[in-house]
Amino acid sequence: MPHSLWLKAAGTAAALTLAAATAAHATPPTEPATTQNAAAVVTLRYDDSRAGGWEAAISAGVASWNQNVGNVRLVEAAPGTRAEIQIVATSGWPQATLGPVRPGGQVRVELGSQAVSQGHDKTRIAAHEIGHSLGLPDTKPGPCSQLMSGSSAGTSCRNAVPNAAEQARVESAYANGLVSLTPADGRTLVDSY
Repeated sequence: MPHSLWLKAAGTAAALTLAAATAAHATPPTEPATTQNAAAVVTLRYDDSRAGGWEAAISAGVASWNQNVGNVRLVEAAPGTRAEIQIVATSGWPQATLGPVRPGGQVRVELGSQAVSQGHDKTRIAAHEIGHSLGLPDTKPGPCSQLMSGSSAGTSCRNAVPNAAEQARVESAYANGLVSLTPADGRTLVDSY
């Protein structure tokens, strides 16, 4: 092939490659700037097969986190598969292992009926204890607007939505699709709710 034809073919190939790469990475004009890259989302599985009576509260608590934090997705584990978050019902006070849990790691959430018998909201308890698994400590005492204020907000509090600071802290722990280099604390937060 003559040198001039080779250069023309190489230039055309390079232009096509550049155009394809540009098109593949172009953001549609209607897409919001805050859309998360699908590759940057950390998926954590939960197993609530031993949390009878808490199914609706767990579903609502999981939905609250999935709707308010963009880079972590909580999904129910398929039967027989390993889950990062083990959720069980107990007769005691709610408690959980402090995360952030990493994919492949494991933490435990205990949804205790003692708090419910004292008048606390099941959905708030479930969302709060899942928050511990995602790395959030208690913020007691605190107002109802802080999910991690737990029981200190009183029995009339039904808020199961993390506030902006709580959302940001979880987003930071799972930034860029990776869990922070800080390992899960591993402590069980007794009487954490």
